[in-house]
Amino acid sequence: MAEHQYVGRRRAVAVAVAGALIVGGAGSGCAGRGAVADDRPAAARVAPAVSLAEVRRAADVLIRSRSSLAGTSIETVVGGTRVVIRGRGAFDYVRRLGRLRVVLPRDAAGDAGHRPITELLAPGALYMKNRGAGVPADKWVRVDTGHLSDGNLLTGGATDPLSAAQLLRGAGSVSYVGRDRVLGVGVRHVRGTASIARAAQASEDGRGALTSAAKGFSTDTVRFDAWFDADGRLRKVRHRFQFSPAPGAPRQAAEVVSTVLLYDFGAAVEVDLPDEADIYTGRIAVPEG
Repeated sequence: MAEHQYVGRRRAVAVAVAGALIVGGAGSGCAGRGAVADDRPAAARVAPAVSLAEVRRAADVLIRSRSSLAGTSIETVVGGTRVVIRGRGAFDYVRRLGRLRVVLPRDAAGDAGHRPITELLAPGALYMKNRGAGVPADKWVRVDTGHLSDGNLLTGGATDPLSAAQLLRGAGSVSYVGRDRVLGVGVRHVRGTASIARAAQASEDGRGALTSAAKGFSTDTVRFDAWFDADGRLRKVRHRFQFSPAPGAPRQAAEVVSTVLLYDFGAAVEVDLPDEADIYTGRIAVPEG
């Protein structure tokens, strides 16, 4: 019952673009010394323009890279105000496990002193700590992401880097923009569109979530910008999702922009999922409105 109420609340927030867990600006993160040393050889090499096949292989290359640190953001405009939620963490692409520290903006939390939310991402599940709304401080909230209409691409306030890369498997057209730099690393910038349904068909490990996402947005087509280094690794990706307007909202569809920044490939990633005794199963308070 609690989980159902929580999922319904999150879905309403996302579809109404109320901004409770929707983020931007991941591109402002910075890599540590390890990332600089690791990236110098790739940054020094000259690579050709990005092909469609290379874009579609982005998730496979991440898995071969094993892990990375990440910055995430989701942003939108609510009532003329830009709402941004930022996250930072690390992901193990082989085990599909990640840990994020998500910071809510003051307007989204309704409390300037709201603590950051710790999120653990696992296949089929999202765990959150410091969720608030009546949840004890030492407990986790678990959400079955298979029940989320957006496949958890946005609901948790951050897009799983591997899911972001899997979306690129649905790329149908791309255009090469040119050379750029991300965190000091030379990259190649490409722009295009992807079909969520096509990405779901091409992603065996993420098919369930992407199939749900294909039904949750107002259009199957997602516009994206992606930046690749000389080794073909995805360094940054930005997706633009379209939501149908909620009842009573303005008629135009709402756009939510998700950005994922990747660096320090091969970093050590430790993710321990909560024990059942540490998961909150009681009622979650939902503020009216």
